[in-house]
Formats: sequence, structure tokens, C-alpha cells
Amino acid sequence: MAGQRRAPQQGVVVPAIETASSTAAVRSLGRRSIPTIAVSEHERPPAFDSKYCDETVAVPDPNTDLAAYESALLELARRDDVGTILPFREADIYALARTRDEFADHVGTPWPALSTLRRVQDRVALFEAADRAGVATPRTRIFDEWDDWDGECIVKPRYTLRAPEYDDRFEIAETQWSSTEYVEPGERPDRAATVTEMGHVPLVQAYVPTGDEYGFFAQYDHGTPVATFQHRQRRGWKYAGGPSAFRESVDIPALERAGRALLDELDWHGVAMVEFLRDPRTGEFKLMEINPRFWSSLPFTVQAGVDFPLLYWASATDRDIASPPDYDVGIAGHLLRGELLHLHSVLTDEYPLIDRPSFPKRAGEIAASLIRHRRFDYLNRDDPGPFVRDVRNAVEQVTSGGETDPQGDPISRVATAVQKLFVRE
Repeated sequence: MAGQRRAPQQGVVVPAIETASSTAAVRSLGRRSIPTIAVSEHERPPAFDSKYCDETVAVPDPNTDLAAYESALLELARRDDVGTILPFREADIYALARTRDEFADHVGTPWPALSTLRRVQDRVALFEAADRAGVATPRTRIFDEWDDWDGECIVKPRYTLRAPEYDDRFEIAETQWSSTEYVEPGERPDRAATVTEMGHVPLVQAYVPTGDEYGFFAQYDHGTPVATFQHRQRRGWKYAGGPSAFRESVDIPALERAGRALLDELDWHGVAMVEFLRDPRTGEFKLMEINPRFWSSLPFTVQAGVDFPLLYWASATDRDIASPPDYDVGIAGHLLRGELLHLHSVLTDEYPLIDRPSFPKRAGEIAASLIRHRRFDYLNRDDPGPFVRDVRNAVEQVTSGGETDPQGDPISRVATAVQKLFVRE
């Protein structure tokens, strides 16, 4: 138990994952006296250390036993003080969608049915939906159908989660860990090795020569948008992209049209992030994928003015949402650990097709943006616990050492000093 507050509203179950999105949800809801129950397979995820976390519960690891994890969520849903469950990972939303009818007997279910989710977690079905919606996509084919190995391309998994309902070759549902492989012109990846690694025949996609990544974020209520938001990703955890380390809010009509068109076609229900690359040759926003759950940069979305966790809870508990919220355009925010990972990537990673940035220049850009844009995913003067815990967890991961006394140890002192340096009063 991380606090002693009590509130009349039904609370929420928040999977406490190792990114700041779950911490953002705990803070957002907790500040409004909505009880938060953080669940995790980890011993001390950052959200557990938030002063707004009312209760912590250990659950099975969905990466090793998704069925047991699903059962644990359903058991929590049966509690009278639980109003809904928030999804933060592909495994979360799959478990909720697969057993949606059972969850609906106990909690609000603002998430899609499994039949709809399949059209997102199977990228073949997703790109077919995009074609019907008139949303631009890179040329994409199953590996065995690709005939242009002389051009620049990437290889990526077909499924974002491997599930028996999606393909009968999968005996159990499990997270898809394989990442994107960049392929230089004239090369052809070893099919057998690639299939073994990914567990199925993957996709090949024409490479879009840009680092201009954009996200369209939305909450839908049975096909109708409740709220939307947009950001441009300036830096990812890797210099090739990946989760967001630094991003800025934007408002681009063409991006709005593309995102809405696709979610409308899917008759979407719940939250989603639609990821696009802007093709410099045509100016088109080309679809990369949909994350059918809350996204890693959620703290920044809330800071910009669109409180998706609160909107999600309101939808789940049948509360009125007066009007779509506005947000501040042109502001930016960071994940500090993501910025460090980005610099590490510049030093150590090598990606075909993508030029490595200059380390001194990139380090200077990061330093300047940290001073100019003092918005951070974990770092927060009102609630310092999650930032300190995130730093400690990261250091312990690197050093493989055991836990130490959290009061006054060197890691905590460094974290506190960083907080004083960057966070405005």
C-alpha cells in the first residue's frame, strides 16, 4: 500500500510496466482521488513508488504465462471497488479483448472486441483496412511474395502478438519480440533463420527514407472520436527510431484525416496510437502500425492537455465527457532515460540505410532541448518517487547488483539532484 487516501469513485487497475505510461495514469487518476491499483510481475516498477498509488498487487508475467495473467486481471475485475482496467501492452489489450464478455459482467470495457483487435495485431489485415480507408502505406508483402530485393526494404513481424486466434501455427498466445531488420539493396535475408526467429513468415516493406515519425492518438467510443492528439517524434530510444525519447505536439490536418480515416474504417472502440512516417518524396503520411492501447509517451500527452486516462475512466464508468479537450501545440517533452539510450545507440548501433548522427552534435542538441523544454515523463517535483525508482532500477539492471537502502543512498541523491536541476518550481 503506497497511500491511505479514500475516494467514492470506483478505481482502476493499472498494469505497472517499465515505461512511464503507467506512472502517468496513476498520477492522473490519483490526483482526482480515483483509487489506483497498480499490478505488476516486477518487484518494484516505478509506478509502485508514486504517492498516488493506493494499492499494489503482484500478478503473473504475461510474457511467460498470458493465461494466468488474464485470470489475475479477471479476478481483480470482480472486486466491487474496481471500475475498469487500463491496457499498456499488446498482451494487456489481447487478454482484455479475448475475454471481453466476461470482463463486461464486472467492469466498464472501453476496448475493442477480439475480432477488431485482430485487424490491428495482424499487419496484413491492418494494411488491407488502410487501403480501404484510403490511407497511404509503403508497399508491403509477405516475405515469400516480395520480388524487389534490389530496392531498400525492411523486414518486420506480421503479428504484434502471436495468438492461436490469429494463426493456427501458434499453440499459445505470446508477445512478439522480434524487431525490424533493415535490408540493403541486393541482399536477401535468410528465410529459414528469419522465420525461426520470428516464429512465422514475416512481412517485407519498402523503406521510407525519413526519420520524420508522427503519432495520431485517439480515444473512440464505438466508432466516434472522443478526443485526439498529435505529436512529432524528434528522437527515439534508438537513432533509427523506436519508442519516443523526445517529442513535440503538432496539429496537422492531413495527419488528423489519415488517423481518423483508419480508425473510422476499423469502427474503433477504445484508445489507440496510429504511427506514421511522412514520406519526403510525396509529403504523404504513410502508415506504420497501430498501438491498440496506451502508448509510452502518454505522460507528455497528458502534460499537453489531453488526459486520456481520465477520459478512459469516464467512458468506462458512464460519465459524461463535455467536449473534446484542446491541447497546447508546439511544446515538447522528454524521457531522460530515453535520451541516454539514444546517445548510447549513436555510439554503438549500426543500421543499414540510416546514417549515424554525429555524437557531439546530437549530444549538444539533447542538452539544448533539455534546458529549453523542461517537461519530463518521470521527473516531477510533486511526485519524485517514480523517477528515483526508475533511476535505481536502470542502474541495478546495468550493474546486476542487489537493492540497497532507498533512503539517502548515492543513486537517490543523484536522482534528487537531477530533479532539482531540471524541474521548475
